[in-house]
Amino acid sequence: MDATNPGTTTASEATGPAGPGTPVKPHRVIIAASVGNALEWFDVAIYGFFAATIAKLFFPSTDDTVSLLLAFGTFGISYLVRPLGAVVLGRYADRVGRKAALMLSIKLMMLGTLLIAVMPTYAAIGLTAPLGILLARLIQGFSAGGEFGSATAFLVEHAPRMRGFMSSWQFASQGVSTLLAASFGTVLSSTLSTGQLESWGWRVPFFFGLLIGPVGYVIRRYVDEAPAFAEDTGTGPGPVTEVLRHHKGRVLLAVAALAVSTAITYLITYMPVFAVKELDLPASTGFAATMVTGAVLTVVTPLVGHLSDKTGRIRVMATSAALILLLIRPVFAFLVAHPGFGVMLTVMFLIGLLKAGYFGALPALLSDLFPRSSRATGMSISYNIGVMLFGGTTPVVIVWLVDLTGDKLAVTWYLTALAAVSLAAVAIARRRFGVR
Repeated sequence: MDATNPGTTTASEATGPAGPGTPVKPHRVIIAASVGNALEWFDVAIYGFFAATIAKLFFPSTDDTVSLLLAFGTFGISYLVRPLGAVVLGRYADRVGRKAALMLSIKLMMLGTLLIAVMPTYAAIGLTAPLGILLARLIQGFSAGGEFGSATAFLVEHAPRMRGFMSSWQFASQGVSTLLAASFGTVLSSTLSTGQLESWGWRVPFFFGLLIGPVGYVIRRYVDEAPAFAEDTGTGPGPVTEVLRHHKGRVLLAVAALAVSTAITYLITYMPVFAVKELDLPASTGFAATMVTGAVLTVVTPLVGHLSDKTGRIRVMATSAALILLLIRPVFAFLVAHPGFGVMLTVMFLIGLLKAGYFGALPALLSDLFPRSSRATGMSISYNIGVMLFGGTTPVVIVWLVDLTGDKLAVTWYLTALAAVSLAAVAIARRRFGVR
């Protein structure tokens, strides 16, 4: 891809997924690149699903809303270090290699997961407990900061002619993680008593997450660097300098494009809590509905990525953003007016379709915005600013808006506004930067 026109594929990239004469095994590349993202989002989902339990054990308060806000506040604060991880690990990926950065990030993720899994509660060690959870989340935030850009660059550079399909697995892996996390939530909440869940049950999925990490590390160790990156001479300014000096507009555009997708991701994470707290539904209903969303995201996202390779990113994403803009409020209004198992499943199925339709093509659009020499850094910085602004804060915004207004639909105005922002960003990407 040319540095002056990132939407153009260079001769070295056009040789194919693995270079001349080299057999391609896309499934190995997809698994190696996506497993870290899957681990990250599994931890994010589990923390969100069990937020009420974590709030009670680590952030006790006489007011349940304050306790929940503290738990989600700690969740959100960890996103402040994501841009730092994006700069450090993104630069490392652009200079040393995508593979090296991915090996480092998965080690840090495993460390953060381990700390949460074994951390004693507030009742056992006092203030050290919430501080320990905060430290774990900061480590995870830093590692996740460089994961997306490095992994997405790794995927698209292995198969530049299928960049929509290949990079879509970054987000399809979020669907797998949501499905797994929701399965744990459903089984644990329906088979364990409240006492058992608070005593040890909530830790089980975090220990399961620790099993994913070593598998991912081994897989990444035996996958080669993308040929397109290996051929890069590494000349010119550093990737951070290049992004901040020449691509600030692209960064802002990428952040805006990420807005609605990121917010909906964290809305999905919050839905089991919303089901219990605002709709008076059993926790198992919220988890089961989220399982449906996870299944939809897993199956539909790669199909949308493949479609974007055929028809272009803009047409697919603009259609989905417009549908989110028009449908999110009436869909939520129907759920609030008719809370129930079947309605919850139907609504979450539809939300999964809308989200998959938008974010299936999103990683490819982001990669199209930046040249290879600074692709990992540019995507990492953009993605993590977007996640910091619209991701980790979304559960806090939901709790705060509902508590402030007393309106269970208050969050839909927030999502509608973000859909308008992202729709405008997609249009600008086509008109100003020629992304198709």
